[in-house]
Amino acid sequence: MLAALLDFWRQDEETAPNLFAWHATPPRAAQTHPFPDDVPDTLREALSSRNISLLYSHQQTGWTHARAGRNLILATGTASGKTLAYNLPVLAKMIEDSQARALYLFPTKALAQDQQSSLESFQSSIVNLKSAIYDGDTPQPHRPTIRKTARIVLTNPDMLHTGILPHHANWSDFFTNLKFIVIDEAHTYRGVFGSHVANVIRRLKRVAKFYGANPQFILASATIGNPKELA
Repeated sequence: MLAALLDFWRQDEETAPNLFAWHATPPRAAQTHPFPDDVPDTLREALSSRNISLLYSHQQTGWTHARAGRNLILATGTASGKTLAYNLPVLAKMIEDSQARALYLFPTKALAQDQQSSLESFQSSIVNLKSAIYDGDTPQPHRPTIRKTARIVLTNPDMLHTGILPHHANWSDFFTNLKFIVIDEAHTYRGVFGSHVANVIRRLKRVAKFYGANPQFILASATIGNPKELA
């Protein structure tokens, strides 16, 4: 169906003149690898229940760097498994350290909702794994519980700026045990907005340091040509 649509666009008299460039990337065979030896058994079982028995090469590479304590940015194509690539080291840490926390930043609420659904699918397999969205739509009565019990908090830069960092004392347990900060769709943070978010991240790092934490950063993007410079 997609091929037919693309052919139509190329041949349509109204659409074709508006096409600036056309590039087709030939398909490539996926490069897969067995789970690394240090993947916790609980996580292996959770992945197996989702019919995941192998990792793509970029997932394995991301795992290796994350487990070594390095910050990293994942730049790989759409629908190539970026979400799993950054979830793997986070979930492993949640299994190994019952106090560990992680903060996920998304540019839109819709993306946070999608990721929350993905994380919820692991909760039946991983004990004490609670993730929650904390944004402007989160009901006030639910917020204290999320601050105290959520191990993975999903939010956006504006809520981090206005609703979390100014009230960091209410998040002391969370920041004390913060191990990972995941920034998805990193390419969206450019220009004036990107400068604003960069300063919010600097504040976040300062607050984490105040509570004795030194979290790892994992950034991800499908549409960025200069990941190293952006990171």
